[in-house]
Amino acid sequence: MWKEFKEFALKGQVISLAVGVIIGAGMGKIVDSIVKDLVMPVISAMFGGKIDFSNMFVVLGDAPSGVAPTYDALTKAGVPVFAYGNFITTLINFLLLAVAVFLIVKAVSRAYKETETPAQTAEEVLLLRDIRDSLKK
Repeated sequence: MWKEFKEFALKGQVISLAVGVIIGAGMGKIVDSIVKDLVMPVISAMFGGKIDFSNMFVVLGDAPSGVAPTYDALTKAGVPVFAYGNFITTLINFLLLAVAVFLIVKAVSRAYKETETPAQTAEEVLLLRDIRDSLKK
């Protein structure tokens, strides 16, 4: 069983998948930062001021007295909230991450196609084709 596991774990695809997951996690953090620090401030400026998407929500229940009307405070108090601002931020994160992954996969596949050499036809096959063509004449 150990031998089978070792063969499985050391296959190129498993190692490539592990590297992809690690790089994907790092890329996710980069995309989160891009959205939070670059994209969302530009979007809020386009809408005329300082719009904080994380505090865009609708309270669906009764908030206990003394709880601040912020998303964090309400969720800690167990009040149901419809947090559409967080959804907008997460959607933008996903779209940017999907575009980045698409561009990376496209570049890798293009590089892989360039390094592939077309399969050489065996000399015997070429000889047999010549014989076939000469017999047709």
